[in-house]
Amino acid sequence: MELYWQEKRRGQRLLLDLDDEGVAEVGGVRETKRGFDAFAKTVSYDPGRSAKDIASMDEAKGFVEAHRPWELFQGTDGVTVQPDVRPAPDGE
Repeated sequence: MELYWQEKRRGQRLLLDLDDEGVAEVGGVRETKRGFDAFAKTVSYDPGRSAKDIASMDEAKGFVEAHRPWELFQGTDGVTVQPDVRPAPDGE
């Protein structure tokens, strides 16, 4: 099981690789004209898990990681975010 940030068009996504079960997107950051928007996935509506107009990419990623959205999945005890951001998949 791996937890990592991956480049996407206009931002980054926080992905949880669930080994044989595939990859789940658990959060993300998007660059806008006014700064960065961030979101952390949840199982129900929770407006506190998203924020707009954050000053930097690092602050926005910190916002997402502080919510620990990967904990929505079983077996994620002790999982930590990998330090390196992965490049976008081919064709993106």
